[in-house]
Amino acid sequence: MTDERRLVIVSGKGGVGKSAVAASTALTAHRRGARVLALAMSGDGGGLAAHLGVPPLEFEPREDRPGLSTSVVNRSKALVEYLQVQVGLPPIMAFGPAVRAFDALASAAPAVREIVTMGKVLWEVKREVWDLVVVDAPPTGQIGSYLRAARSITELVLSGRIREQAAWMEHILAEPGATNLTLVTLAEELPTSETVEALTWLRKEEVVGETTVMTNRLLPPLDHASANLPSGRAGDAARLHLSLYTEQQRWLDRLPPDIRLPYLFGTMTPTEVSALLADTLEEVLP
Repeated sequence: MTDERRLVIVSGKGGVGKSAVAASTALTAHRRGARVLALAMSGDGGGLAAHLGVPPLEFEPREDRPGLSTSVVNRSKALVEYLQVQVGLPPIMAFGPAVRAFDALASAAPAVREIVTMGKVLWEVKREVWDLVVVDAPPTGQIGSYLRAARSITELVLSGRIREQAAWMEHILAEPGATNLTLVTLAEELPTSETVEALTWLRKEEVVGETTVMTNRLLPPLDHASANLPSGRAGDAARLHLSLYTEQQRWLDRLPPDIRLPYLFGTMTPTEVSALLADTLEEVLP
């Protein structure tokens, strides 16, 4: 994480460890002395909270440790904040027919719904309370519509305050060195294919400043050759390890060699997992 980077958005196919990587990214920056906001962009943020070892997340940022705060996007509350802060709707109108009408529009128009959600994320970046905002984002199958929402609005709305707000959101997302999209994947067929498809789309759309691929749960090589393995259960375990390791190498050839995270053996809590991954990230992140 460079001094210029202000936003890291973490996405990936379900089950690849996305929330763990988001938490460990936030922990790494916090260990280095940054003021960090770890924000869950969808759902109740339970995965992010578990990996950080904090109580259930709330919409308003809450400082759980000195310098490390958490939050979760609630679309209804984000809509009110968007109307008040971004569009300039008077507070008294933000709880009446105007909100209900805008909420109906947001439900019918995906780009509007998604820009409200993304707007909360980018507002936390713009107001410069935090050195770094780390987002546990929707999976790769959905993240594209969120990343492109601001551009969709600027293409549809030719002038006015809403277009102006969408324009600065688009600028923050696409600013080189300021925003990073981290795609978490596994060295397996489906996660690899989805990641490769996402990278192709990102190269075409150019909606985010930079992209990093973190390949999670990689097995280490074994010292023994397959011909010299012991018999019995130990040998069976070693042969399984070699087989899985060989299969992972096949899929690694299709992925960028950006950052590779180890498979963590043993029974661990989510908080322990994110702490150990943060140890690895401290060694490899700038």
